[in-house]
Amino acid sequence: MAAVPTDSGSRPAAGARFFCTAGRGLEPFLMREVRARLAATQVEYISGKVFFTTCSDLNMLKKLKSAERLFLLIKKQFPLNVSSVSKGKILSEIHRLINDDPESWLNAISTWKNLLELDAKKDKLFQRAANPPKRKVEENDIINAKKLKTEQLQELQESGECPLEKQMEEETQEQGDFLTEREKSQEAFQNNVVKAADAKNQNDLTFRVSCRCSGAIAKTFTAQIFIHLNDIYSVVGIPVFRIPLASRAYIKTAGLRSTIAWALASLAEIQAGAFVLDPMCGLGTILLEAAKEWPDVYYVGADVSDSQLLGAYDNLKAAGLKNKIELLQVSVIDLPLPSESVDVIISDIPFGKKFKLGEDIKSILQEMERVLHVGGAIVLLLSEEHHRRLKDGEQSSIPLNSEGSHTGEPSIKKCLKPGGKTGTSETVSSSFEASSQECLDKTPPFGSLVPVECHKVSLGRTDAFICKYRKLHSLGL
Repeated sequence: MAAVPTDSGSRPAAGARFFCTAGRGLEPFLMREVRARLAATQVEYISGKVFFTTCSDLNMLKKLKSAERLFLLIKKQFPLNVSSVSKGKILSEIHRLINDDPESWLNAISTWKNLLELDAKKDKLFQRAANPPKRKVEENDIINAKKLKTEQLQELQESGECPLEKQMEEETQEQGDFLTEREKSQEAFQNNVVKAADAKNQNDLTFRVSCRCSGAIAKTFTAQIFIHLNDIYSVVGIPVFRIPLASRAYIKTAGLRSTIAWALASLAEIQAGAFVLDPMCGLGTILLEAAKEWPDVYYVGADVSDSQLLGAYDNLKAAGLKNKIELLQVSVIDLPLPSESVDVIISDIPFGKKFKLGEDIKSILQEMERVLHVGGAIVLLLSEEHHRRLKDGEQSSIPLNSEGSHTGEPSIKKCLKPGGKTGTSETVSSSFEASSQECLDKTPPFGSLVPVECHKVSLGRTDAFICKYRKLHSLGL
C-alpha cells in the first residue's frame, strides 16, 4: 500500500532524506535498488516517487539506475485544499507551505552543503593520491602513507559511522599546501556555498525555482515555484544533480529508455560467468546497461537488421564495451545455438510500430525456450497486444521486420560461446506483490516456461509489461 504523505523535512537521526522520481511501474525496482545499493532505510513510495533515508555520498547516489531524477526532501505533506476557486487563496496556501517551517529549509540546505563538501574532499583525496607533490620521497614513506589511508577508510567502515553525519558534526579541516589550480577553484566554490547557507540574511541565498502541477490544482492555478503538487500530496525538494540520473553519458544513440533497460536486466538474476543473450538487441541498450552493472559475463546481441547492429556497434564502442559484447546478425526464430546453451535471455520485443514482427510471438518464445538452460530465466518487455496474445494463447499475425535482407558489416558478425549458470531469484517489493500476482494469475504457463513476475510499466505514450519466465524442464518432458 502506498505511503501516506506525512513526512517532515527535518533531517533524521542518521543520514538524509531524499526522493527520486521514477517512471510509472518502476517504483518496485527503485525501492529494491536503493535498499541494495545505498543501504537505504525508511523506504516508501507514492505513485512516480520513492522516498528513502541514506548516509550515502554523491558518488554513490549518482549510481542509481532505475531513477529519473534525485531530490533532497524539504517536506512532504497532504495536498493543498483547492475547494475554493480563488487563486489568491491558493497562492496563500502555497506561501504557507513554503514559509511555515523555515527549519526544514535550513536543515535541507545544511545537508546539501555538507554533501557538496564531502564530495569535494573525496575528490581532493584521490587527486592528491594520483598526483603527489614533486619532491623526493623515500619508498617506505609512500607505502606508509598508503597504508595509513587504507587504515583510516577501514576504521570508518568498521565504526559504522555515516560519512554524511560525520561531516555535519565536524569542522572543515585546514587544506594542505599542495593544491592544484582546479582544487583552489573547488575550494572557493565550496566556501561560497558554506557562506550562503550560514548567512543570517536569507536574501543572500538564491535558487532557481520551478513548478510542476497535476490533477485539479493544475486546472486552477499555474505557478513558477519548485513544488510537486497533485491531488494526493504536496512535495518540496531541491534537485541534487543538474543532469537527470536517467541520462547515461555512455550511451551514444538512445534506443529503449535506460531505466527500463536496467530494470529488465536487474530482474534477470545475472551471475558472474553467465551466458546472456538478447536475440532482438536493436541498438544494444539492454546489453549496455547489463554489462555496466554486471561486467564478468559473456554477452551476445543478435538482430536481423544490419542498420540496428551497426548502431549497436557504435554504442558499444562509445561505451568502451566492444570487447565485452558480441554481435550477430541472425533471425530470432533461427538462432545458431545449441539447445539449452544460454543462461539468461533478455529482450525488448518490437511493438510493431517502428519495427514489426513477421513471426508470431509464440514462435519467438519457442526458439528462446529451446536455447535456454533448464532453470534459466527469460525477461521480456512486451506490448499490451503481445502480452494479451501470450496470456490468451492466441497467435499474432503481425508482419515481419522490414529493414531488408542485406547483410551487415563482417566486422560485427561474431561466433558465440556458451557458459555460466544463473543464480537464485530475487523477491519483488511486498508493496507490489498483489498487482504482480494478479498479472501472473492471468498468464498460463507456455511449454516448459512458467511466469515468475510481471510488472506493468509506462513508456510515455503507451504502456508495456515486463514479464519474467523460468524454464522448469527440458522440452518434451
